[in-house]
Amino acid sequence: MTATAYLGLGSNLGDRLPTLQRAVGLLAAEPAITVTRSSRVYETTSVGGPPQPDYLNAVLEVETSLSARDLLTACGRVEEALGRVRGERWGPRTIDIDVLTYGDELIDEPGLTVPHPRMHERGFVLVPLLELCPDPTLPGGVRVAGLRLAPDAIGGVRPFLPPLEVPR
Repeated sequence: MTATAYLGLGSNLGDRLPTLQRAVGLLAAEPAITVTRSSRVYETTSVGGPPQPDYLNAVLEVETSLSARDLLTACGRVEEALGRVRGERWGPRTIDIDVLTYGDELIDEPGLTVPHPRMHERGFVLVPLLELCPDPTLPGGVRVAGLRLAPDAIGGVRPFLPPLEVPR
């Protein structure tokens, strides 16, 4: 059985765009993950945390036979391969890969909450996600049409480049 999942990618240290593209390649090289589509790449101001450089963000659609937990583990391997160092919460990073949704499943386990608990509050996730999935599963059963975003939630999200290249 396979599931469609959406992964959020972000990078604000080093060569951001090549890092995002390399993440796509490494995810596609993982057994049981097929990257099917990418949103456009957006440049966004950081949210929370210390002052830091702007991010490049994108969302990937993947098909996988992995469990949600194993998909998260695979994302962690890719982050590690790309030099992710876990330091300050919401601090700068070479790469961040979040499991946003996993089919229509609702998961609340230590270290894994799906849908991602804050994705509906963040324009840098919602804008690229909505390119790929017009009505995603959101936390608390909220539908996109019912969202009330803060006035500045999408103001800092700027189109940057076309979608990342997806291996065929």
